[in-house]
Amino acid sequence: MFLRLLLLFTIVPLLELFILVKLGTVVGVGPTVALVIFTGVLGAWLARQQGLGILRRLSEDLAAGRLPAEALIDGLLILIAGAVLLTPGLLTDALGFLLLVPKSRAVVHKAAVAKFGRRFASSDPEIIDVDWKREE
Repeated sequence: MFLRLLLLFTIVPLLELFILVKLGTVVGVGPTVALVIFTGVLGAWLARQQGLGILRRLSEDLAAGRLPAEALIDGLLILIAGAVLLTPGLLTDALGFLLLVPKSRAVVHKAAVAKFGRRFASSDPEIIDVDWKREE
């Protein structure tokens, strides 16, 4: 795990820097900086809009007495998308925008549930049944 994180935090920024420098030599420094700022602002706005939608879904699920697991996972993916979009770079922006598109987010959502669902699933769940009464 440590090696993966080390590679992630060293290789991805180096790749981002390489791409930005190459783009800067092709289109110029000004347009490259403007593109990075534009994608950051647009990404933050889109993440906010989608995050508000997720909050509505959470509220509806809770009001209906349903467990808001799906909305929570989508909310986490949107939070990750927002964070990735705020970091300068084109690769991370592409990943962030993919997570903001509902269809591609659904694919990541499904993969995450499949990966982590196996980890948390128990072959013999323990069920606790209780009665309670509120006393004031």
